[in-house]
Amino acid sequence: MAALSSYVTGSWHVPPDEGAPVHDAVTGEEVARVSSAGVDFRAALEYGRRTGGPALRELTFHQRAALLKSLASHLREHRDELYALSLRTGATLNDSRFDVDGGIGVLFSYSSKGRRELPNDTVHLDGGVEPLSKGGTFAGRHLHTSLRGVAVQINAFNFPVWGPLEKLAPAFVAGMPSLVKPAGQTAYVTARLVELIIASGILPEGALQLVCGSAGDLFEHLTEQDVVAFTGSASTAQKLRTHPVVAARSVRFNAEADSLNCSILGPDASRGSAEFDLFVEQLVTEMTVKAGQKCTAIRRAFVPAELLGDVAEAAAARLAEVTVGDPADPAVRMGPLASVGQREEVRRALKALIPAGTVVFGDPDRVEVIGADADRGAFVSPLLLRVDEADRPEPHEVEAFGPVSTLMPYTSAERAVELAARGQGSLVGSVVTGDRDFAREVVLGTAPWHGRLLVLSAESAKESTGHGSPLPALVHGGPGRAGGGEELGGVRGVLRHMNRTAVQASPSMLGAITGSWVPGGERTVTDVHPFRKHLEELRPGDTVVAGPRRVDLADIEHFAEFTGDTFYAHMDEEAAKANPFFDGRVAHGYLIVSLAAGLFVDPGPGPVLANYGLENLRFLTPVYPGDELTVTLTAKRIDPREGAPYGEVRWDADVTKQDGSSVAKYDVLTLVARRDG
Repeated sequence: MAALSSYVTGSWHVPPDEGAPVHDAVTGEEVARVSSAGVDFRAALEYGRRTGGPALRELTFHQRAALLKSLASHLREHRDELYALSLRTGATLNDSRFDVDGGIGVLFSYSSKGRRELPNDTVHLDGGVEPLSKGGTFAGRHLHTSLRGVAVQINAFNFPVWGPLEKLAPAFVAGMPSLVKPAGQTAYVTARLVELIIASGILPEGALQLVCGSAGDLFEHLTEQDVVAFTGSASTAQKLRTHPVVAARSVRFNAEADSLNCSILGPDASRGSAEFDLFVEQLVTEMTVKAGQKCTAIRRAFVPAELLGDVAEAAAARLAEVTVGDPADPAVRMGPLASVGQREEVRRALKALIPAGTVVFGDPDRVEVIGADADRGAFVSPLLLRVDEADRPEPHEVEAFGPVSTLMPYTSAERAVELAARGQGSLVGSVVTGDRDFAREVVLGTAPWHGRLLVLSAESAKESTGHGSPLPALVHGGPGRAGGGEELGGVRGVLRHMNRTAVQASPSMLGAITGSWVPGGERTVTDVHPFRKHLEELRPGDTVVAGPRRVDLADIEHFAEFTGDTFYAHMDEEAAKANPFFDGRVAHGYLIVSLAAGLFVDPGPGPVLANYGLENLRFLTPVYPGDELTVTLTAKRIDPREGAPYGEVRWDADVTKQDGSSVAKYDVLTLVARRDG
């Protein structure tokens, strides 16, 4: 059988040797061979930097996001093929959906976030302008730009589709090409995934490369512009993190490693209660989905001491209903581990764990299997242990990366926090309780040791995504043993692949560099009202100054009567004077905003289609009867919307009174039509 091809430097590379065999997890038959022999890793990285990087950086965030959406739609049409191939890894149909649909869902999510939360530009501004001088002629601002390297992504065997896609998505939106190296046991699934992507022609050339087999001398050719994202064992993460080139060139290194995740049942639970049943159901699910081969699976289950026996009995009863066997059989709920070698790793770990307690369910050496040969396949029974002495070190140090979990007792919230921390850092923990005080104490107590925490109760159970489901909008990673890194997290995941730079300059120069008008920068006032300009005609700094408009007591009283806002500061002179902020009756803040709009709005039909919001509104100085208001409205940022006949314009609104003091500042958001739309 020929070894899997790698896709590097723009073509498929067939290894010159036979490669190492990869076996079907169910039958033990050879499925493929893997080898990276003959791959020029230096050339592959250079190709990504010189071909993929420039092609991606020519596109805006919105354009990259649109390509991800197209890719997700394309892959969705090939799900059944990926499901069928995943059967050979031991994955049931539900397992495959978790992997394949989850990965495709990440692409859709980043496509949406890229268009909603990032500008239609190649630069992302971080935070506001920082004034650096008294006179206002010197300021600073942070911006993110795409790194000029390659995102090297080393993935684990358990998620051959979701793993690569969840790393590809944020890197792609950030404008960074990816080089994917899957784990050998399931590389044939990832290889087919990449074949589908390359054949689609959706991504720019050089945006994605694939290496099947070992990493060879890849790390020798990394630079300070590259990023490494690793998923796998903590020991391998440590080895790669301390590679001389990674250390010497300060290569960004992110690790998502194995961890002894925990779930804690609250003291409010009792046998038969909603939270009790939810805890048991979640525990069994996390033990058996993907045969427990999930870095987010529950390895330690902490329950109130008085409920330990009840939980053990209920969980064992549920586990007895789990059928193990050929994942192609619809009656099977749990397939084999990914390989016979992985099964032996689990058994070795169990030899260290079992002496700490008693086996509640399962046999590490025997399992009844449906539709397959238990010896030829990588089958193992779900195994639940009970450890009455929760201070035993084994459950907090040894991970059996399979369908294995350990039950342990606790006696107080403080004790539960202490035991959770014994894992020395986890990807995820969960608290199953309806007691809000207990939830707060445990969540805040365990948060320093966890990347993500789920609080599960009857209130959220129907819509909860569960303990073991990383979500694209939230960070995925954890401190300590879990690797100390973060992936996903929406825009946070994108910015991990960009460099943040502080730029110092005059306001006008900052505006020219960032494409966004900065307060203190040059304004352009013309005879044409900015609201009469189409999107293509507007420029940052285009300004209209309108006013003055006198505010009388009658305006304040009319606004109060019309809106029902009769707050004493607007209606009672003596009470208003007693307020430490006012000298008497004051105008409503929303009256000021309304009057300002009446001043700057051009009333006739035109390019401005809609006002869809205000942001950063602050009232700075009181407005008293007799004060006169002037508004200065300046085009701050112009963002065309990809594929739409309009774009978003952000305006800086500064409302001042007769002495020049600002009474209100805010951003106005409008949708403005293109002339050619």
